[in-house]
Amino acid sequence: MTITNELDSMCGISDEELTRRFKESIRIDDEVRKIKGLPVARYDDETQRAYLEYPDGRREYVGE
Repeated sequence: MTITNELDSMCGISDEELTRRFKESIRIDDEVRKIKGLPVARYDDETQRAYLEYPDGRREYVGE
């Protein structure tokens, strides 16, 4: 069942499609940053801390 509100019906895009597009845009941005050698901001659920992940795989936790 798809629920739409007034804004969705005006734009013609469902919430599910908008969410899918948003997630894909983040994935593409992460790939571009990796190619450019820039870090990507991430969050570690286990330690509950933010970190920067560099293209070589190294992690630098924020605040250290």
